[in-house]
Amino acid sequence: MTRRTTLFRRALLLALLAALVTSGCARMKGMFKDEDANEGVAVETLYDKGHRQMRSGNWNVATTTFRRLVAQYPYGPHTEQALIETAYAQFKMGRHDDAVSSIDRFLRTYPTHRHVPYMYYLRGLVNSTRDTVFLQRAWNLDTSRRDLSTPLQGYNDLRTVTERYPNSRYAADAANRMALLRNVFARHELETALYYLRRGAWVGATERASFLIETYPQSEYQNDAVAVLAAAYTRLGNDTLAADARRVLELNEPDHPYLAGEWPRYPRTIRKLNPFAKERSAVH
Repeated sequence: MTRRTTLFRRALLLALLAALVTSGCARMKGMFKDEDANEGVAVETLYDKGHRQMRSGNWNVATTTFRRLVAQYPYGPHTEQALIETAYAQFKMGRHDDAVSSIDRFLRTYPTHRHVPYMYYLRGLVNSTRDTVFLQRAWNLDTSRRDLSTPLQGYNDLRTVTERYPNSRYAADAANRMALLRNVFARHELETALYYLRRGAWVGATERASFLIETYPQSEYQNDAVAVLAAAYTRLGNDTLAADARRVLELNEPDHPYLAGEWPRYPRTIRKLNPFAKERSAVH
């Protein structure tokens, strides 16, 4: 490497560093400028400003405005509403951990506030979707195969709305969302039962299918669970229980593909070699 090339690379590196420093300083200057613009402003004016930013979908700037409002005016109705809208803005931005933190702070500070039902409802929405990351949406990945701890928390939050505040305006939608989550949980159990069934763990398959039926009655996958029972009991040689399960399936879903010998249909192993293939399962 010649000396001229070395000097050129050093000069280029210094230019890049200078550009980054200038950009960072400008960004920080703009941030402090926004903070200074809100300093000393009346609480009503700050709230109206943040609310306008919310209506225009400028979630990040709105949270900055509301944060300044809460810092300057820690008490009062505008502060309470600013905390509520901050949590919603964080949810819209996908900052789910921040949204849950803001909601928990509100519930601890104002446990008897009239908007407590909404905050439980909002936390239910956040927890129900916080693990639905971009790749799951882009690649159509099945959420029932993922960790369900936060969706379960979301389910409990929504149940709080329906049980404690059944007359609130959010109760009906919370109940509908709970039904959708129950199907996700039921499918998770069915996927596990099919996993055991495919690997010859017949007892494990019957246990998971029975758990699905008992825990999530009337779910979308109840008849599939009965089909698993029929298949597993047949392989276990328990003809009585297998016949009972088949009879129940014929009664509730006479056109279920298991009765025609066409279920479960597991995806071919070769699909696993293709990283761009959409996720498939044996669930019909």
